[in-house]
Amino acid sequence: MAEKLTAIVHGSGYAGKGHAEALRDAGVEVIGMVSRTPEVVKAVALEMKIPFAGTDWEAALSELKPDIVALGTPGGAHYDALLAAIESGCHIYCDKPLTSYANESKAVYEKSKAAGIKTAFAASFCYQPHALLAQELVEQGAIGEPQEVEFISHYNLNPLIPFGWSHRIDLGGGRLSNNFTHKLSIALRILGGKLLRINGETRNDMHVAPVVEGIHDFRDRNNYAPDPENDPDINWESVDAEYSYTVMAKIQPSAEHRMPVSALFKHGGMQPRYHHEDSVAIYGSDAAIHIDGAYATGPLFIKERNSDGSAGDRVPGKLDWKQIDPSDKLLSLIPDIDDDTQRNWTQLAREFVADIKGEGYSGYQTFNDGWIFQEAIDAIRRADGWNEMP
Repeated sequence: MAEKLTAIVHGSGYAGKGHAEALRDAGVEVIGMVSRTPEVVKAVALEMKIPFAGTDWEAALSELKPDIVALGTPGGAHYDALLAAIESGCHIYCDKPLTSYANESKAVYEKSKAAGIKTAFAASFCYQPHALLAQELVEQGAIGEPQEVEFISHYNLNPLIPFGWSHRIDLGGGRLSNNFTHKLSIALRILGGKLLRINGETRNDMHVAPVVEGIHDFRDRNNYAPDPENDPDINWESVDAEYSYTVMAKIQPSAEHRMPVSALFKHGGMQPRYHHEDSVAIYGSDAAIHIDGAYATGPLFIKERNSDGSAGDRVPGKLDWKQIDPSDKLLSLIPDIDDDTQRNWTQLAREFVADIKGEGYSGYQTFNDGWIFQEAIDAIRRADGWNEMP
């Protein structure tokens, strides 16, 4: 292996550029970028000072022979690109979802394991500072025995967002693939556990979406939402991806805890939120933790129970939730980057690259997790009751 690891990135949009920056931060030389539109990938590669830009993934793998590849394309474009990278013997950093379907994700996991390569699965909001703080508190016994976790969010998305990959399951879309994955990763990180069983249902609140050409960055789509009243000639595409979900799960926390934890994940993609309703909560036998934000953005509050086990709402001095901030020591362990998404991608890249270099596995998510997450998503979409997870 070369002294400095090299990488190529699949995708020139938001995730592709973010993955390239994350790997650079981890000390990797990004030598190439591949995407489907020649003029776009050339412009982005030039802007990021990446020497190679192309549209043929397999040709780039053959010509550049990178140590690492990063996939920042929508999930529906992952499967064939992953198989090619595995065949080339590259270590792989892949955004969520791993693929669009569990059978594909399982095949990718098994082939990567057989090839002996390192893999990283970027459902990476488990690195949120307040999620790591909650993990510390749970490990320290601050809430006693963990009993329940709860994730609630409503996004009030525009129903006229132009059609794209997020509207179709086969393209890697849906709120389960792109919202639930982060929440599940946060829950598993806080509890130090594994997913045992899952049950749930979904709802599609957007049956068609308008077609608008020329949008490259999905974050800009809302700016291109058309006005049907003034544009009667809009073309519409069918939508099959879910925009709302309700999921129940059982999670086995770390070994020192006795009982599985009940988990609830509730999301309404097109429903309005009430004030600061989006939140994460962890309830224990001795106390409860509340974190503002759908992805544990913060701040974090903790409330102890009374000695008789009650919540203390009628006892003077027990009415208030106590705010706890991440310590300087905790913050020093993660990148000093303001943007949540970029900071989390970068932390995962640092741990992944350190493992490749032989510095040890730190517990980051791999394709094993990506496969299990997709098994959970497929089970929820089937809505056929409780399913045991691999």
